[in-house]
Amino acid sequence: MPDGAYEAITRAKNQVSGGNPEGAEKTLEDYLRTDPHNTKVRLALAQILSNHLKDRNGALLQLDIILDLDPDDIDAKKALVTILKPEARNRKEANKHFGELVLLCPDDVDLMNSYAIFLKNQMVDFKASAEMYEKALSTDPKRADIHYNYAILLYKDIKNYIKTKEHLEEAIRIDPADKNFRTALERLMKNKFKDGKPKKKLFEFGKKD
Repeated sequence: MPDGAYEAITRAKNQVSGGNPEGAEKTLEDYLRTDPHNTKVRLALAQILSNHLKDRNGALLQLDIILDLDPDDIDAKKALVTILKPEARNRKEANKHFGELVLLCPDDVDLMNSYAIFLKNQMVDFKASAEMYEKALSTDPKRADIHYNYAILLYKDIKNYIKTKEHLEEAIRIDPADKNFRTALERLMKNKFKDGKPKKKLFEFGKKD
């Protein structure tokens, strides 16, 4: 990064820290007039617009420019997904970018975890969410938080209580100090198991074949 760009970003960060995000915006915009193709500065501007000035459209404009210059800019795609994913109307576009990011970052377990949560909550695609959790855990099987998140999906949405138990037990084995894992396992055993085995489902009497 040219020294001028580094100085502009550093100054903008200091202005934000000092409670002057408007000044930070101006600092970065002034720099971009002299170096309009600098994607790092544009990304910094997009983050300030989104996080501090609540200018969603302005942030999206900057990210669109970055991705026109470099369609595989990972940081810009991650920022774009962060802005898009909370709104239901943008879920298809966010899903597209999430999928591209997973291909670009095949070892990014945090990204996979975030995508699995998105697939569950926004896309309501439990199968795809489960597959993404499996992919994350095959990459890093020692992530207790992902075992726990997967267990929630298995319990609430997929209704696979045996696998829920397995992932909660693994989360506890990895991080025995986390009380949430033990509480969840105790609740599961109380509600869905009897004498260590899954409770049998009750048949619906009177139901015609």
